[in-house]
Parts: sequence; C-alpha cells; structure tokens
Amino acid sequence: MEITPSKLVFHELIGLYVELIESTNPTLNDIRGKVVDETKNMIIVQTEDGTEKMIPKKSTSFVFRIPAQLSGKHAERYVKVNGNLLLSQPENRTKNIRKIHMR
Repeated sequence: MEITPSKLVFHELIGLYVELIESTNPTLNDIRGKVVDETKNMIIVQTEDGTEKMIPKKSTSFVFRIPAQLSGKHAERYVKVNGNLLLSQPENRTKNIRKIHMR
C-alpha cells in the first residue's frame, strides 16, 4: 500500500529513516537513523553508529523519509509528524487505516 504524507501515522514505521527535530529533552534533538522497533510510547532508532536509542513519542517532533517506491512518487518524500499523533500501540494504529478507507 502506498504511503502518503497524510496517512503516514497509520502505517508501519519500522524500516523508515527518521530524524528527531524537536523534543522536550534537548539531548534527543538531532538523533537520526532507521526505526527498528516501536511500542505504544516509544520509537527505537538505530543510529548511524549502530547504537539503539529509545525515543519517547510524546512531545517529540519527527521527520520521516518515505522512499520513492513506497510513496508512489519519483522521489522520496519527507513528512514532519508530531509524536503525540503516534501514541498508540502500533498494531492498533495501523488497523485504523482500514477504517479510513472504508468511509
């Protein structure tokens, strides 16, 4: 299924490249890497040096990179997401995309 910027919050995030651009915890700003896991309240990012960082979703702003092959476009796309919109168990959040398509 194509990932659009407006529906990114309903898709699987694991495997996407992400960059933290704003957090209430200043030590987390500018962390970037690949999403390797996700829980209800956290995103686990493997940084370029191979370490895994647990990032709280609440009060954090992310920029996700959607590769061209997933976005249905000829170029990759970047989407800024308020982490509060991601606060949910991933399996429940991804189920909501079906409800939106059925309306």
